[in-house]
Amino acid sequence: MRFKNRVAMVTGGSSGIGRATALAFAREGAVVAIGDVNHEGSEETVRMIRESGGESQFIHCDVADAESVRRMVETIVQDYGRLDFGFNNAGIEGTPAPTGEYPIDIWNRVIAINLTGVWYCMRYQIGQMLKQGGGAIVNNASILGVVGFASAPAYVAAKHGVLGLTKTAAIEYAARGIRVNAVCPAFIETPMLERGGITSDPETRAVMEGLHPIGRLGRPEEISGAVLWLCSDEASFVTGHPMLIDGGYVAR
Repeated sequence: MRFKNRVAMVTGGSSGIGRATALAFAREGAVVAIGDVNHEGSEETVRMIRESGGESQFIHCDVADAESVRRMVETIVQDYGRLDFGFNNAGIEGTPAPTGEYPIDIWNRVIAINLTGVWYCMRYQIGQMLKQGGGAIVNNASILGVVGFASAPAYVAAKHGVLGLTKTAAIEYAARGIRVNAVCPAFIETPMLERGGITSDPETRAVMEGLHPIGRLGRPEEISGAVLWLCSDEASFVTGHPMLIDGGYVAR
């Protein structure tokens, strides 16, 4: 219960890594506010937390809308008095296409959610954390924030940008009690991969598993554990760090 009496904000908490992290925060005693546009999935996560004895609420939040993010942070502070942790996880995959043919509307949407949305969250989280004397933020980047990947220019550009934001904010606020880090997962068993056909097609799955020296895809719980560590006092000297959780993908 290392996060007892602490408050965590998790975006994209309706499934996958976001849900796993919300559940993990709750198991460690934190109150968890889940922000998402998926009401059904988010309410299911809240139900799971409450049934296990934790405290949680769903707050509708479109991270691509600055006002929506501001309202979420404001609601958290009104209801719980503080905000200790932010896990900025909400994201979309976009559509596969080469850079020279990438649809402009999809590009704008991916950047709006995966990059600008992270900045909106950081902007309002940092403002509150400065008022209360500190906090910890973890952004969900990707191995594709570290390396390139064909036919995913918007996603790759956004995730590289997330790492730039993470490092910049870490430098700016390190002396003011706010640590900012990022996790960089490889391919994880989530609904996003299922939508893309990666986990549902056996041949595609085998190819993707083979890209990871460990020989399999990751599990959401393997990411949530790293997020909680980065938020904990055990990581008190860690800031500006892009933590690879990738089964050896980038080591190839």
